[in-house]
Amino acid sequence: MRLLLKLLILFLPIAAVAVEKPIVVIDPGHGGKDEGARVRTFLEKQLTLRTAYLTKKHLETLGYRVVMTRARDVFLPLGTRVVLANRRSPSLFISIHYNSAASPTAKGIEVYYYSKGQQKRRVASKELAGSILDQMVLETQARSRGTKQGNFQVIRDTTMPAVLVEAGFITNSEERALIGTQTYLDKLAKGIATGLDKYVRSKK
Repeated sequence: MRLLLKLLILFLPIAAVAVEKPIVVIDPGHGGKDEGARVRTFLEKQLTLRTAYLTKKHLETLGYRVVMTRARDVFLPLGTRVVLANRRSPSLFISIHYNSAASPTAKGIEVYYYSKGQQKRRVASKELAGSILDQMVLETQARSRGTKQGNFQVIRDTTMPAVLVEAGFITNSEERALIGTQTYLDKLAKGIATGLDKYVRSKK
């Protein structure tokens, strides 16, 4: 009996820490008939899903429970993504995308947050965006395009702190070559996960 009590005391703090961590909802952008940006064989819908799985792996290693809005190549309306996310509480929301531009010189990472609505959520979203961007740039040495205000439905209509990550430009030849490698995608994913974790730990 004494041994059992000692074991319970030993593991209770670990359980308490796990409970305090929010659920993380990862939203791989596009999917199915919605390919997103496309350059040659590079499809945004495929890149977002691969990055989401890598991010999920890093977050789970850090002790987070992760839910993905889509786990395969299917079309999912934006409203459905919002509903799926809002069912999870407490949680944080990350939508993953890749960028494109008319100019082939455009490159770098930018993270969006919704700047209106309830103040507490707005401030939290901005802080989460900044933490994620900082860590992604640190991991990849990519150009930082800053945090930006955005009116995307998935970060506007969700009820938790929410950000949308544009992880690089597939229309930039240099960045596209990097994004085409598993090593670089893993660096992006690690940056997202580490940035989120730093944000969560800053709130304790």
